[in-house]
Amino acid sequence: MREVRVLCILCSLFFTLISCGGAKEIKKEEIFDPEKHLAKADKLVGEREYEEARKLLLEVKNRDTAKKHAPQAQLKLADSYIREGDIEIGIEEYKRFLDLYPDNQYASYAQYQIAMAYYSQIESPDRGSGAAQKALHEFIRLKELYPRNPYREVMGIRVEKAKNVIADGEFMVGEFYYKKESYDAAIERLEGLLKRFPDYKKADNALLLLGRSYKAIKMNDKAKEAFNKLIEKYPASKLAPAAKKEAEKLK
Repeated sequence: MREVRVLCILCSLFFTLISCGGAKEIKKEEIFDPEKHLAKADKLVGEREYEEARKLLLEVKNRDTAKKHAPQAQLKLADSYIREGDIEIGIEEYKRFLDLYPDNQYASYAQYQIAMAYYSQIESPDRGSGAAQKALHEFIRLKELYPRNPYREVMGIRVEKAKNVIADGEFMVGEFYYKKESYDAAIERLEGLLKRFPDYKKADNALLLLGRSYKAIKMNDKAKEAFNKLIEKYPASKLAPAAKKEAEKLK
């Protein structure tokens, strides 16, 4: 009887060891597959499960010692924040990508996405001008760092829009100072505007206001110069007759 009990105990231990060993074998077979992680992260982002997607992307970044898939994971991480609407965090993640992988084949994409993240905010009443400034800076940086980037055609239209938003903001500030009779401040803004954006769509308006600002502080020569420039450069402008009258009064 005693021998039977001992035999039973031994058998029980034997099967326990086998089952434990089997579990270990199963764990050993769980191979990390970064491509599957990336594909699953894409699916989760599509389902708006952003946090779960980021867990997988961070795991790829941390475990991909060969750095074959880590750059892609970093890009997808940045993309996920933009998709979710966290623009500032997305921008920082794109910048981190460029710091880590400046020569990567997708570096121009990351730089373009930074510019577009700012560009997406230029319609905002409180951020418009500031966002346009940043977008323009990043578009210029894209052109300088990656002259053969694939976004050259669409970028031209967006650069022009950013410039117009900035120029509109400067003109509004100049007009505000003029109405407040802060003529020196108005002159500084309008001169800067015309120098930086000589092809501004409202350059005739800016020149007329500039001339009137100079006239208000008795700088008649500078006033005439602004009025005459408007007449010569924009003869078809509806403001040209007013500029001509203003200039004639200064003779």
